[in-house]
Amino acid sequence: MSGKRITRLSPELRRQQLVGIGLEMLVERSLDELSTDEVARRAGISRGLLFHYFDSKRDFYRAVVRTECERFMTAVEPDGMLEPEAWRREFISGFVAYVLQHRQVYLSLVRGAAGSHPAVEDIVNETREAVARRVMDGALRLGAPDTPRLRIATRAWMAFAEEATTNWPVDEAGARDELRVFLDASFVGLLGILDDGRPSPVAEE
Repeated sequence: MSGKRITRLSPELRRQQLVGIGLEMLVERSLDELSTDEVARRAGISRGLLFHYFDSKRDFYRAVVRTECERFMTAVEPDGMLEPEAWRREFISGFVAYVLQHRQVYLSLVRGAAGSHPAVEDIVNETREAVARRVMDGALRLGAPDTPRLRIATRAWMAFAEEATTNWPVDEAGARDELRVFLDASFVGLLGILDDGRPSPVAEE
């Protein structure tokens, strides 16, 4: 009797497949709505077999989120041998390219409600801290002094960059290059303000 031949995958490849399906599903739903039944169905295995590769639903969620956060960190890791300005531009280009390509997943995980999800909150927070340190590193490479004010400013710029990138009208001609230039100019401008000292207060009328 003929039948469909089932491909047997190694445990590691099967884990990668299941995590990949989970990431694909996050494009259209939140982490809470990520059904392990549906993941198993798409993989052509039973739900019970899925839990042969993951200890629990929480363990599966954490594997999915950790994989996406690692991809994000890789995308925004410039070549350490670059000169400071080239390093900054490569960081911004990597950030823009990643967020625009994975916008829904980024909104769902790194920036969205998943950040407060008890199963993955620590992973998301660690990722945000790591990116903030990378932004700080870019500022230090350009000669900015390591001060509490700089730490606050670079975190504020990161929030600014997220807002701009997730809402920029990228379907327009040249919009992506325009966005990269905009973010680069805003970062340089921010450092310029800090370098000049505290902004002058607005004169009272």
